Amino acid sequence: MTILSIVLQSLLILYYAFSGGAKISGAKYWVDIFKNLEIPQWFRVVTGIVQLVGAAALIMGYWYDWMIVWAGIWLGITMLLACLAHLRVKDPINKTAPAIVFAVLIIILTAINSDGLFF
Repeated sequence: MTILSIVLQSLLILYYAFSGGAKISGAKYWVDIFKNLEIPQWFRVVTGIVQLVGAAALIMGYWYDWMIVWAGIWLGITMLLACLAHLRVKDPINKTAPAIVFAVLIIILTAINSDGLFF
């Protein structure tokens, strides 16, 4: 595991843990985003759980490299769906950019660690 991978993994763990927790707890910011995206609020909670599971898998990746790849696929799909949700409601780029950036970051982390996919 490279230093870049560890740093990126650590930053993504922080993001997904805090973002997932905020979604589950009903932070006004996320409630408003899901209203804007015309997605039911129960799905905000599901998304938060998905992100917390992904963060936990990334944490396990410190010990098991292959977990980073599976977490990357899990979270990458989530972020790509977030990008599509923003495009569906024609959000401006400044509202769509965070989803794009985190999709790219998780794809980079997954690519760096893809040799661990098959144990």
